[in-house]
Amino acid sequence: MADATDGEASEAAERYAHAAFELAQDQNALAELDADFAKLTAAFKESADLRAAAVSPQIDPEEKSRAFVAVAEKLGLSQLGRNVTGLVARNRRAADLPGIAAAFRARYARHRGATRAEIISAKPLSDKQAQTIVDALSAAFNTRIEADAQVDESLIGGFIVRLGSRQFDASIKTKLAGLKLALKQSAS
Repeated sequence: MADATDGEASEAAERYAHAAFELAQDQNALAELDADFAKLTAAFKESADLRAAAVSPQIDPEEKSRAFVAVAEKLGLSQLGRNVTGLVARNRRAADLPGIAAAFRARYARHRGATRAEIISAKPLSDKQAQTIVDALSAAFNTRIEADAQVDESLIGGFIVRLGSRQFDASIKTKLAGLKLALKQSAS
């Protein structure tokens, strides 16, 4: 299984995202559920305990559902967001929540005529820096880009952009790894 925070959506996650999208559309709550999934994604990234609980087979599905609904309430998710979270956990798919969120948010972006991207940088980006990257991506792909930004200090410097199945890596960490490999090969 993919890492719970990597944003990759399994086939099951895609099905749940599709169902959540249809339900939110029927309730005129797409933007609200999009915001809920953004909060839930951030919580998964921040909490190792939440990730561990999501994948634990030792927690009864009903207990897991109640626990995830409680987390959703604490995060301030809408009633629809709490219901979706509880249902997913009850159906033994809590580990798929980040993938469901990513698939829903990508579907909602397409619905609005945009493409979702993820920008990972070594330090928090200023609004101007993030907008410069988004503008460059929008021009390169001839589409409106909506981006989520996050920090990974292990990158040392630079950034990584994930756009669908594509990844653009302009991080110092990757450049140093490439240099190290080149030095090893030249020493051989």
